[in-house]
Amino acid sequence: MNQFLLQTSWWIPFYGLIGAILTLPWSVGAIRRTGPRPAAYFNLLMTVVAFAHGGLVFRQTWNQEAQELIIHWLRVADLDLSLALDISSVSVGAMELVTGLSLLAQLFALGYMEKDWALARFFALMGFFEGAMSGLAVSNSLFLSYALLEMLTLSTYLLVGFWYAQPLVVTAARDAFLTKRVGDVLLLMGVVALACIAGSLNFNDLYDWAETASLSPAAATLLGLALIAGPTGKCAQFPLHIWLDEAMEGPNPASILRNSVVVGCGAYILIKLQPVLVLSPVAQTALIAIGTVTAIGASLVAIAQIDIKRALSHSTSAYLGLVFIAVGMQWTNFALLVLFTHAWAKALLFMSAGGVIATTNNQNLAEMGGLWSRMPATTTAFAVGSAGLVGLLPLGGFWAFREGIDVFWFSHPWVVAVLLAVNFLSALNLTRLFRLVFLGKPGPKTRRAPEVPWPMAVPMVSLILVTLFLPAIMLRLSLLPDWSYLNLAAVVLLILSGLTGTVAGGAISLERTWSRPVQPRLRFLQDLLAYDFYIDRLYRVTVVFAVDRFSRITAWFDRYVVDGAVNLVGLSAIFGGEGLKYNVTGQSQFYVLTIVVGVGLLVILMSWPF
Repeated sequence: MNQFLLQTSWWIPFYGLIGAILTLPWSVGAIRRTGPRPAAYFNLLMTVVAFAHGGLVFRQTWNQEAQELIIHWLRVADLDLSLALDISSVSVGAMELVTGLSLLAQLFALGYMEKDWALARFFALMGFFEGAMSGLAVSNSLFLSYALLEMLTLSTYLLVGFWYAQPLVVTAARDAFLTKRVGDVLLLMGVVALACIAGSLNFNDLYDWAETASLSPAAATLLGLALIAGPTGKCAQFPLHIWLDEAMEGPNPASILRNSVVVGCGAYILIKLQPVLVLSPVAQTALIAIGTVTAIGASLVAIAQIDIKRALSHSTSAYLGLVFIAVGMQWTNFALLVLFTHAWAKALLFMSAGGVIATTNNQNLAEMGGLWSRMPATTTAFAVGSAGLVGLLPLGGFWAFREGIDVFWFSHPWVVAVLLAVNFLSALNLTRLFRLVFLGKPGPKTRRAPEVPWPMAVPMVSLILVTLFLPAIMLRLSLLPDWSYLNLAAVVLLILSGLTGTVAGGAISLERTWSRPVQPRLRFLQDLLAYDFYIDRLYRVTVVFAVDRFSRITAWFDRYVVDGAVNLVGLSAIFGGEGLKYNVTGQSQFYVLTIVVGVGLLVILMSWPF
């Protein structure tokens, strides 16, 4: 039985896809009499089956050696494209994280999307989403991982553009898709190059090849930069970070998964590629630089946002920046711990934000306030999620930050400063959001806001309990640091950074009228952070302008030069035919004369001295 569970573990990613297929009769409108809810129930059932199957497999893989399942997809001559799966406690645990959060997000969506006419289509896309992420968790092949990342890109486009009747949503979906395509194209170049150089795309084979590989500095640099480009786009890192802000136009249940595990999928692939990236010091330095800029920059941008979902999404980019730093520093354990603790806390925060949006029909922080007494469960969810995200003892975020600070305390003190700064700014931002949404006087749209219905409250309360008991779960999974070594100074600094951020967030003046500062410097700083350092405008006057001008030039060249040459040949043939038809006399001697004259001219041209 145990071996059967392990051998059939590759079924788990297909459960979500099966659920998506089962919803098609309702999604395309073939079945209308029952309404769309049966489609949601089918998808929920398959997610429950996936979670239960994954739980059984996780028990069998705990403290056991990893197993590899290889499915040969295409064999032609020396080419062997195989789909390798890694069945281990880490990969199966990551798959359980995906299916567990997907189950909670879908339950939440039953209440959030209850009156949406396209509920069946939404659940079909969520099943597609879940299947791609589950496959990525157990994939042990870069070839398969790239294919699944493309599925995630397509899913993101469809979910962001779910409400396609709104022009702003269509624009956001297009921008998110095109921004991620930049990294995907570069990653594809790296995958093709790696397949040619290493001869295999299975991670185990790549690790063996990397130990003895001897690449030129230029080749190693180009390969490394290409491989990190894809995760940079998927994890919303600078300079490909603007898509995550645009993606907040999609439904909130999709944002729950996108900000907790979807962005983590790119980082997960980056962690698996780390032994290959060691070949390129330039790529490692680029990872550290990208992660540092994003971690600090996104944390600063988050504190100036007045949209609740966008304020939380920039925080996601900041925490993924810490993962990039960890991979660049070759400390993947810290990277995995950040991904694990961040996923639960950020999912809970987006559930709380979704509850606020659903009951107030509003995302503008300037129009909120006073919800703590009207929505106690939602208020508790936001508070617990915030505490779990920052370094507050004893919740999960504290142990992740402590692990990072202990690792870099002596070797790289500047990384410790980055970690403390991110923790401080995150605490400040979350305290600011809590005050604006739940404290103070009720706003115009929060005076009569009720608590969320039970389909939204049940997964929210469940996630509150998981977040609170996460340290016990981490202890059971042997993820907590060793107590034999305790860096008291690091722990004190970590706690102080969170407390200082909380105090600062509670002390700053928050005017709901959002009056602009009188001083030009403060006004410039406010706009600089609120508009994300004007990155989108910078793209508009550089990349977009260059592509637009180049497109216009190529369009002109194609229309007047290429088409002109082709049309000239056509006109020459037409005029030649029209001219020759008058020479058709029916006299054979005239035809012979024409041939003799033509051959004579050809001989003269060939013998003419040039």
